[in-house]
Amino acid sequence: MKEMMKNALILFAITVIAGAILGGVYEMTKDTIADRQDADKKMAYEEVLPGAADFKAVADFMPDNVRRSLDDAGYAGVIIDELNEAVMPDGTVGGYVFTVISKEGYGGDIKFTVGISVDGTVNGISILEISETAGLGMNAEKQLKPQFAGKNVSSFSYTKTGATLDSEIDAISGATITTRAFVNGVNCCLQYIADNGEVLG
Repeated sequence: MKEMMKNALILFAITVIAGAILGGVYEMTKDTIADRQDADKKMAYEEVLPGAADFKAVADFMPDNVRRSLDDAGYAGVIIDELNEAVMPDGTVGGYVFTVISKEGYGGDIKFTVGISVDGTVNGISILEISETAGLGMNAEKQLKPQFAGKNVSSFSYTKTGATLDSEIDAISGATITTRAFVNGVNCCLQYIADNGEVLG
């Protein structure tokens, strides 16, 4: 019995010490991690709306408030997590950068930014987080990204037979689910612009 108590106390002490060490490491690194995430986001913003001098959160944007309208439009699997104005060097707003989380990925959530100019042109997308199948959905970076850039359409669709219109995106072979996740994510942003253009100015 004494041996069991001794072992239990030893295990308890090890657990407490390990927890304290992990807590200390987290406290020491959390600011660095947050700074790195902010830097990555800024790089993604600059990629999808180059030339901006600054990016400012859109006033009064509340993700929960747009949930119902997006659900009604058929985008229940997409979350607009953040919305920023791209402020140009002359002080004017050159466009908007959306941070989107799609719940429709094959391997889990896909997080990416979408840059849309004030004239409605999709400047591009930048992938922040993705964990799709290697060799298939992970090809989104090289196969899907270029297809959205510079397109001014009301919405996109995807095709498996070869895109013939600006509004069509060639699906990644063997990764239709991933393709659909990106198409719906971008369409969600275009829908938001269509619904709120007068507010965004």
